[in-house]
Amino acid sequence: MSDLLAAHDVALVRAGNPGLLTLSGTNTWLVGHDPCWVIDPGPLLEEHVAAVLAAGRQRGGIAGIALTHHHGDHADAADELARRAGGAPVSAARHAGAQPIGEGGAVGPLRAIALPGHAPDHLCFALGTACFTGDAVLGEGSVFIAPDPGALRGYLAGLERLRERGFAVLLPGHGPPVTDVDARLAGYLAHRRDRERRLLAALDAGARSTDALLDAAWDDVPDQLRLAATVTLAAHLDKLEEEGRLPDGVQRPRWD
Repeated sequence: MSDLLAAHDVALVRAGNPGLLTLSGTNTWLVGHDPCWVIDPGPLLEEHVAAVLAAGRQRGGIAGIALTHHHGDHADAADELARRAGGAPVSAARHAGAQPIGEGGAVGPLRAIALPGHAPDHLCFALGTACFTGDAVLGEGSVFIAPDPGALRGYLAGLERLRERGFAVLLPGHGPPVTDVDARLAGYLAHRRDRERRLLAALDAGARSTDALLDAAWDDVPDQLRLAATVTLAAHLDKLEEEGRLPDGVQRPRWD
């Protein structure tokens, strides 16, 4: 992996927050030299912040910070890192006090790609033939989709846009780099479409409760991830409703 990252002038500092949703921990990426830019400072853990600062000093200082989305495991350390890096600006679609950025916006050498779905404010960042995907595409496994108007439709369209860009490597927010890019993106699209197919089959068979729909369409999900599956179920039901394909009487999971 070191040669791959060096080829793109990128370094990785992984946070010590492993878990079911964070895999081996949150990936904080440092891009370039003299100075560098930081993508996703991660959770507010002193050891991690200190490690990112040290890596930034080795690369000639930190010029700015970019956030893929507002979730705490990616963004909680942003303000502390910015302060300790001498006031480096934070750029994000949603973060208090940050410089706002959206589709096509620049953060140093990075260019933003809006890819909502996992979060309404989710961005990816392109760097030549590399793309930092945050939680839109992980190094392993799939992601949950947060219910929001048009969230799942927007997510699928965003994945198609990434395929069209022809990136050579994806650098995710969790897990290892992805080099079989087209296959991974095709797999993500197929996974979502298979969930929809199974969900429609369950609805056609008369399932209406959240538990019955999860048991039918997400039966391969371990109990520890059932809540995340419930969130994604809500997004799938929203999509079916938007398309006029949701039958009456379906229990809708509450999502705040």
